[in-house]
Amino acid sequence: MQTILNEFEKFLENNIPTKKSFHPHFEDAMIKMFKAGGKRFRPLLLLSVVETYEPLLLKNAFYPALAVEMIHTYSLIHDDLPTFDDAPLRRGEETLHVTYDEVTATLVGDALNTEAFGLIARAPLDNGVKIELIKELANGSGVNGMVLGQAIDCFFENKKLSLEELTFLHNHKTAALIASSLKMGAVVANLGEEKIKTLVEIGYKIGLLFQIHDDIIDATLSSEDAGKPTGNDTSKNSFTNLLGVEAAIEAKEKLKDDIEKLLNEIDEKLSFKLKDMIKKYL
Repeated sequence: MQTILNEFEKFLENNIPTKKSFHPHFEDAMIKMFKAGGKRFRPLLLLSVVETYEPLLLKNAFYPALAVEMIHTYSLIHDDLPTFDDAPLRRGEETLHVTYDEVTATLVGDALNTEAFGLIARAPLDNGVKIELIKELANGSGVNGMVLGQAIDCFFENKKLSLEELTFLHNHKTAALIASSLKMGAVVANLGEEKIKTLVEIGYKIGLLFQIHDDIIDATLSSEDAGKPTGNDTSKNSFTNLLGVEAAIEAKEKLKDDIEKLLNEIDEKLSFKLKDMIKKYL
């Protein structure tokens, strides 16, 4: 996957949306978050599915993969705003509203959100495929996914949620876009309904695993080591605050076992790639 990642990074660099104007820093702000790096976990999930089943479409799939990364990046920019977490750091760099201002950060996030769908529309893929990709990205990032999860997270910040409610929250805020990434890869590769269903289930479990892992980092690492603010107070609805660190680690291991069982149901080549990604990033 490293070769694919390197090629995707080049594609990303050549396709970051920019627009020359007399604004003193808007174009620089558009580029800043991408230059700060990132795991590219979600686009790699999409590309791993395509590379397994339809490798000739891999380069074409860079378009929806970058669209997913744009949506993810916009969500991070907005999540860091004073309206939400008021975070000073992201990926080891100053957040956009700190480097520039809150208005610029908000508008950069808005631009990436809208450009993501335009990028899919311009992709060298069948029009029917592009419509399904747009529908799925909207599903995972909008009211049925990330936005609803963020709304619940913010509204209940000072109210303790049950484990069932917390799982619902993060199934939407975090896991939905990860599941959509796998499903979008399956759409490009024209997989059948049963394979898509299994991949979506795997995606939701990976999403929860990702969130629990992030909560454990927040509870156990310094801001310097994590590259972002850590040590959330007890008002934050996290798995570590609800369960405690040890129980959260146990829940993480249980999820890894569940994912392992599901991975045994899919193509061996794809299973190996996903296992490798989980091991690397989680």
